[in-house]
Amino acid sequence: MAKVESFTLDHTAVKAPYVRLITVETGAKGDKISNFDLRFVQPNENAIPTAGLHTIEHMLAGYLRDHMDGVIDCSPFGCRTGFHLIMWGEHDTTEVATALKASLNDIINASWEDVQGTDIKSCGNYRDHSLFSAQEWCKKILADGISTDPFERKVI
Repeated sequence: MAKVESFTLDHTAVKAPYVRLITVETGAKGDKISNFDLRFVQPNENAIPTAGLHTIEHMLAGYLRDHMDGVIDCSPFGCRTGFHLIMWGEHDTTEVATALKASLNDIINASWEDVQGTDIKSCGNYRDHSLFSAQEWCKKILADGISTDPFERKVI
C-alpha cells in the first residue's frame, strides 16, 4: 500500500488551528496542484460534530472560492478535525489562512438561506446540517486564531 503523507504527520506535535501546505504536485503537462491541511481543532482532543462539519463544508465550498482563485475542492477529514483544500497552482499558507479566516467570518454572519445544497436533490445527507453548530465552531476557531505554521503558533 502506498504511504500517505497525512498518516506520517505527528498529530501529537501540531497546534491547531492552522493551515499547512502538504504538497505541491506537478502533472504531466506542468500544471501544479497544491494540497493543504486546514486543521480546525486539535487532533485526538476534539472533533467537530457531523452536522456542523457538514454545514461548514457546504459553506466553505462557496466562500473559499469568493476569497481565492484556483479552489478545486475542500473536503472534510474523516476524523472531523479539519479539511483538505486542493487548489490549482502554488499558494502560500498566509494567502490560504487569510481566505479561510474571511470564509469563517462569512459563515458566522450567514443565514440558513445562504447554505447551499440542503435539500434531497442537492445533498446526499441533507438532514445532517446545523448552521448553529457551524457558526459556534467557526467562532471558536477564529477565537483560537489560525496559524500559518502547524508546529509553532504564527497567528494571522
